[in-house]
Amino acid sequence: MLSIHLHQLQLFAHHGIYAEEKILGNWFELDLTIRYQPEKLPVQHLSESIDYVAVYDLVRARMAKATPLLETVITEIAIGILKKFPLAEEVDISIRKKHPPIQQIEGSVGVSFAITRKEL
Repeated sequence: MLSIHLHQLQLFAHHGIYAEEKILGNWFELDLTIRYQPEKLPVQHLSESIDYVAVYDLVRARMAKATPLLETVITEIAIGILKKFPLAEEVDISIRKKHPPIQQIEGSVGVSFAITRKEL
């Protein structure tokens, strides 16, 4: 298996259940790994792989849609990747809200999700 990684993507979005999150927005950090089995080795052309620029465009477009729950965001991104990229076999994704609006919390909060093509 080969893996495509997009790590520590920094995206600003308006996800959250609180009114101030919907208005002010927040910074999110996203990590994503896509695993696939190339049809032949060595991989020599982009058409034999998964274009991480196209993956980033999919992620960025979905992050632009304000959504109350991060669980909704990452499951839709993962399923979208499997639907758009036929070579993709597995997707692992995690997202962190860098500055959660929770009193006295230092750090971030987030969710993770993993799915295989067989689970679609």
